[in-house]
Amino acid sequence: MNLTDDIRRIARELLESGQVTRVIGYEEGKRGVVRPLVARTPEETDRLVFDQRCVHNLALYLLDFKPQDDSPMPAVAVVMKPCDARALNVLSLEHQVDRAQVYVIGVPCGGMDKAACATCPDRVPPTYDVLVGESPSEGPATPTDDLLAQLEGMAPAERRAFWAEQFNRCIRCYACRQVCPMCYCDLCIAEKLDPSWESIAIASPENEFYHVLRAYHLIGRCIQCGECERVCPMDIPVFSYNRFLAEEVARTFDGFRAGMDNETLAPFMTFQKEELE
Repeated sequence: MNLTDDIRRIARELLESGQVTRVIGYEEGKRGVVRPLVARTPEETDRLVFDQRCVHNLALYLLDFKPQDDSPMPAVAVVMKPCDARALNVLSLEHQVDRAQVYVIGVPCGGMDKAACATCPDRVPPTYDVLVGESPSEGPATPTDDLLAQLEGMAPAERRAFWAEQFNRCIRCYACRQVCPMCYCDLCIAEKLDPSWESIAIASPENEFYHVLRAYHLIGRCIQCGECERVCPMDIPVFSYNRFLAEEVARTFDGFRAGMDNETLAPFMTFQKEELE
């Protein structure tokens, strides 16, 4: 048995028993890539696959099941790597997803086919209902990010000039926002016209404002899945920008990492009097 067989078996059992109404996973797409799949019937679970091409953060698709009224969220199962499960924990803490209604098929991860995995120390999802496969015995021995190290060695003015040059290439397609499970606002402040926080013009100052604004909204919430950078058509190192801020949060708040459990609020979502000392 391999991971794909195990996932298919569990998914089929969950749908046949009526324990869940949908199973979110991956299926073969075109040109040798995989794509997200929402299986609605036991028969559709035969299309599920899992391998190193399964890069998408499936926590994003749970937001589609958030009720628009007071009705309960339908029971859904989802295949989750460590970064996906961290996103689920954050969404649960922020009352966007009902964790009790999500059955997590956890998958250990030795790294997918994307750059962010080289910096990730996690091998097992921090939350799951069933774990398939075995935890990899090896991963990146010392997670490294050469660009992050370079940025930390820059003077503030030099670092600002670097990012201004990067953001100048932005075409404001908003792919980074759309793929991020933490960006779930119905109306993004970047497109809000009343009051107007920024122009929608594709210009250097506006581009920079958009990326800085988005990054600050993610402080203490980014689970570092790297999806933002993977989908960027202009190859802007968005992940390293967010990771730089995540490292600042970790240094300031006793090693805090977003989504490692579904009980600890992000530092900027709570306040303790002793923080003033």
